[in-house]
Amino acid sequence: MKKIAIVTDSNSGITQAQAKELGITVLPMPFFINEELFFEDISLSQEEFYQRLEEDADISTSQPSPGDVIDLWDKLLEEHEEIVHIPMSSGLSSTCETAISLSQDYDGRVQVVDNKRISVTLVESVMDAIKLRDAGKSAAEIKEILEREWAEATIYITVDTLKYLKKGGRITPAAAALGTVLNLKPVLTIQGDKLDAFAKVRGWKAAKKTMLKAIDKDIKERFAGKEKNLVLGMVYGGNPEEAAEWKQEIQAAFPGYEVAEAPLSLSVACHIGKGALAITCTKKADFTL
Repeated sequence: MKKIAIVTDSNSGITQAQAKELGITVLPMPFFINEELFFEDISLSQEEFYQRLEEDADISTSQPSPGDVIDLWDKLLEEHEEIVHIPMSSGLSSTCETAISLSQDYDGRVQVVDNKRISVTLVESVMDAIKLRDAGKSAAEIKEILEREWAEATIYITVDTLKYLKKGGRITPAAAALGTVLNLKPVLTIQGDKLDAFAKVRGWKAAKKTMLKAIDKDIKERFAGKEKNLVLGMVYGGNPEEAAEWKQEIQAAFPGYEVAEAPLSLSVACHIGKGALAITCTKKADFTL
């Protein structure tokens, strides 16, 4: 059996400490805050990020430098025969495209997986990769299986403030002002390639109800016949107390399902702000080729 290293990035929500326990590598995502460079979970904690966000600091996302990626791969290949690298969705960042390009110089020893995942859904891809590796699959086989399964995941998310959607140009200033007055809560969805609008409701309770109904519909229709292989997820943005309550609501609505949890990727949090809540549904990968 080949010795295979598994790499993801911090957009998975997997911390450096968790990565050490899992025996994988997490590449920290870089951020510029007022033109100063920080690395997620290395020199920038979740708490510090949200504090700077609320201070209206100038925050921009970036991607790991090609040199840092190559250095990491070269170091891992000193002790491993192959690498499976699972970055965030290619539709949400150019990180994946860059990694694919860099991997061309490694004669197949580095397999970059573009299975269009982020946050808890990306965590499931990592867990699937570990199981596939331990079952004796090669890096190329793991890549093939994970990419084949890319659509077997769904995310619904709501935000606490319209400020950052307005700032990013996703809604107009007039719509943001009206939405704030009317207590409108947009429900967004991530289906692989991008963040899209799903619904618009009034208040947190309605937003949560909308997300629970959406997941229920997906389980009954989109994932029909696959219920035993599903994992639900709860994702939050800097609001652990509300997140704990939200997780209980998910567990009450879907008893018997495993509910994973993770902090919202800071790359997404930049665009939607603090206080977001999300629910996800992901199917565990089919081990057959």
